[in-house]
Amino acid sequence: MVGNQPKILITRAREDAVPLAALLNTHGIETRIDPMLEIELIGGPPLDLSGVQALLMTSANGVRAFCERNRERHLAVYSVGDATGREAENQGFECVHSAAGDVGDLAALLIANEKTNSGAFLHTTGTAVAGELGKVLEGAGYAYRREVLYQAIAAAELSSETKTEIEAGQLAGVTMYSPRTAGIFCERLKGAGLESCATAMTAFCLSPAVGEKVSEIHWRDIKIAKEPTQSSLLEIVLDSV
Repeated sequence: MVGNQPKILITRAREDAVPLAALLNTHGIETRIDPMLEIELIGGPPLDLSGVQALLMTSANGVRAFCERNRERHLAVYSVGDATGREAENQGFECVHSAAGDVGDLAALLIANEKTNSGAFLHTTGTAVAGELGKVLEGAGYAYRREVLYQAIAAAELSSETKTEIEAGQLAGVTMYSPRTAGIFCERLKGAGLESCATAMTAFCLSPAVGEKVSEIHWRDIKIAKEPTQSSLLEIVLDSV
């Protein structure tokens, strides 16, 4: 930390890390952005939307990737969480429903609100997908399609600035939003020979699955958001620093 001001490391992809940093800054928290994943969109022609009744978005990257390929904004969007929903609204979608949770909550929301015979659900994803949304929906009788529109490339190492601040004990904690990101960060921390420095930091985790992924390292503390939402994660950060 610099002076008495806490400093938090953000490991999200840069597109999502920048607004999170701005939000933390408004609360007097300094940040270091060091993305553990770089998002690379997969180019191609517009997607075939014939027979599609709604779009499923489980990340803001899925929203952005769809919008790079298609101008359609009239289809209903079902988002896994509020941040993804806000990105869809910012991109011009007119009807957005947020599950405010995880993929299980998203599946429950769809099953409660949509008929099985009204068309397919199109899920825009990266090459890696968490959970079994498609399996659950198909098991409930829904038509499910998945389109892979981007890939998330793991960072080769921590930045030199991050390494310096971790070694100097200047970071109060690390925010981690996904098990994959958490796993990459822990591997890079070990690879840099800084695993022992985690005892001076708190791991702020979006979900129990993320918390489980970081538990192999000894932290000062592991905090898990009450709900898998950014507002809940922000709450545990503000309560701890």
